[in-house]
Amino acid sequence: MQFIDRTKISVKAGDGGNGKSSFRREKYVPKGGPNGGDGGRGADIVFVVDKNLNTLLNFRYKRNFKGENGGNGDVKNQFGKNAEPCFIKVPAGTIIKDAATGEVLADLTKIDQQAVIAKGGRGGRGNAKFKSAARRAPTFAEFGEPGETRELLLELKLLADVGLVGYPSVGKSSLIAAVSDARPEIADYHFTTLTPVLGVVKTDYEKSFVIADIPGLIEGAADGVGLGHDFLRHIERTKLILHLVDASGIEGRNPVEDFHKINAELKKYSAKLSERVQILVANKIDIPSADENLAELKKLAEDSDIKFFAISAVTHAGVDELMNYVGTWLEENAEKFEDTINTDEVKVFDVNEDVEADIVEIKRNDAGDFIVINKNLEKIVAMTNFDNDEGLRRFQYIWRMKNLDSLLKERGIKEGMTVHIGAMEFTWQE
Repeated sequence: MQFIDRTKISVKAGDGGNGKSSFRREKYVPKGGPNGGDGGRGADIVFVVDKNLNTLLNFRYKRNFKGENGGNGDVKNQFGKNAEPCFIKVPAGTIIKDAATGEVLADLTKIDQQAVIAKGGRGGRGNAKFKSAARRAPTFAEFGEPGETRELLLELKLLADVGLVGYPSVGKSSLIAAVSDARPEIADYHFTTLTPVLGVVKTDYEKSFVIADIPGLIEGAADGVGLGHDFLRHIERTKLILHLVDASGIEGRNPVEDFHKINAELKKYSAKLSERVQILVANKIDIPSADENLAELKKLAEDSDIKFFAISAVTHAGVDELMNYVGTWLEENAEKFEDTINTDEVKVFDVNEDVEADIVEIKRNDAGDFIVINKNLEKIVAMTNFDNDEGLRRFQYIWRMKNLDSLLKERGIKEGMTVHIGAMEFTWQE
């Protein structure tokens, strides 16, 4: 199974339905009042964690998602239908970011967790909503509000219980193949594993846990050397780290030095990660030269106050004892990680909480036109029917209330110059 851990997609929430402009027309009621209904709300874009997914592979084939528009309002005060949310399924451990700003919009860690990432537009109001003592027969209605459009970056952090770390070719792939049904590529050259591999380990007492074969780290990984950042990201949420070293030293490497170098990279990347509980695992004890290093590795474990196991992933010597210990440790420490690893960390973007929504900013483009930037105004422009005289007059009233003429004059606007608000452009006149 191919593993995809980062992808970019586009989402477009549904537009709100248009409001209706109509009047009551019945026999013997020659001057019935306005009865145009409101439009329905457009579909929200909602991300939901699906237990059946563990990669972002599906997004390789579909990168654009669009919610349905709300229904239009109708006569007799009939409201348009609200659109059903557009659900996008992702695996647990998915982080959703705004591609333009890098802002984290949601961090989804639990099955069935949901986050609204793009909000559907509200329905436009029908002309019945604009009836007042001063305006007895309004002829205008609003268009639906456009739904939000977003470019998103999805990143997946593995939610494995145990992470295997160590230099390339220390035997991590061999170990995970020995203890689970995962079948990573195994060969005698560096960087055989280029993507993380997940395996489910079943212990003797019928318990199970998830172990991740993290691709081999090298010196400088925390600074992005090689594929360092991509790999280190997957260790962050593991509860326990199995630190594998090649006890045989057949490639001319010193396993004690390797241990210190890898830990230095972990600490450099994340101080919190460096404090994660580790077990030192000396692999390849089936090779005679391993005997020379075992005593020094045992002393290293004692000095570091960590547990030590000597194994051979090839002959399975010591592997069952290691896995049983890991299973017991995870069970005994499950409550400790309930609040720190699998916490509900959802943060949902909400335009209604934007304190800058009412701040008017005016800029100039390369053509010398004036660009009015204000979220509320941009919504009003998108929802106004400028072909209707009453709708146009209402917008002109809002223009005056926002004091736009004075703001534009301060920026040096002259008769006949162009003003842009959202997708609309206007020619300015005194």
